[in-house]
Amino acid sequence: MNRQAQAVVLFLVGGAMIHAGSTDLYLRYVKAGLQPMVIGAGAILIVAALATVWYERKLTKTGPDNRVHTHDKDTGVHDDADVHGKDVHVHREPRVSWLLVLPLFALILVAPPALGSYSALRTGTALQAPLAYAPLPSGDPVRLSLVDYAGRAAYDHGRSLGDRRITITGFLALDRKGTPYLVRMALNCCAADAQPVKVGLTGKIPPVLQPDSWLELTGTYTERRTKDPVNNGIIPFFDITEAKPVATPRDPYDESWNN
Repeated sequence: MNRQAQAVVLFLVGGAMIHAGSTDLYLRYVKAGLQPMVIGAGAILIVAALATVWYERKLTKTGPDNRVHTHDKDTGVHDDADVHGKDVHVHREPRVSWLLVLPLFALILVAPPALGSYSALRTGTALQAPLAYAPLPSGDPVRLSLVDYAGRAAYDHGRSLGDRRITITGFLALDRKGTPYLVRMALNCCAADAQPVKVGLTGKIPPVLQPDSWLELTGTYTERRTKDPVNNGIIPFFDITEAKPVATPRDPYDESWNN
């Protein structure tokens, strides 16, 4: 891989990052607040690529320097040597550098799906006790994030929920016994650290359950709960009175516990 090839790879990676950052594609990798950083990083890579091309063209016009960087394998000493009248063997960058093209093709050609039921059932619930319980908003039913409902149901024992009708949204997961859960993957920074928050389902459960399908559920708090078999975390339940399928949201991850 020579400098020109490096510049091409840098330019394409930068362009792919800007494309991802200017569309919803970046939400598959990082949280929404990092969009400016994704676009900024892409712009920096493009500038670096253009600077590399400019430097190479300037070097071609002015001629190569008469000195090259050498490395003595026996002594480990790095030095600059005069190459006039000498036979000098110049090493190019290692061929393994071409492996950098693989993630580039993956970024351009393959849009990975958001983490779903497969990851959720193999990772313990990440539900944490809220620091405080804000008053419920007005309206009937009350629309809450799944993480908010789960925290109130598990650690406040539903006191802040009362008998209010509640609407939550998430994707469906079925364990080995066929028990249905509504799940949202919560993340701090990026998809690599996403962890599931699970809510067990009871009441008027839909007759047909398809893993990874998104549902909007309306119902009420129930005292029923269980322990996650992966990490023994608390999984509260939700008593369904109404269920309907919905499209996958623009941002499939839940960032509410960062607020």
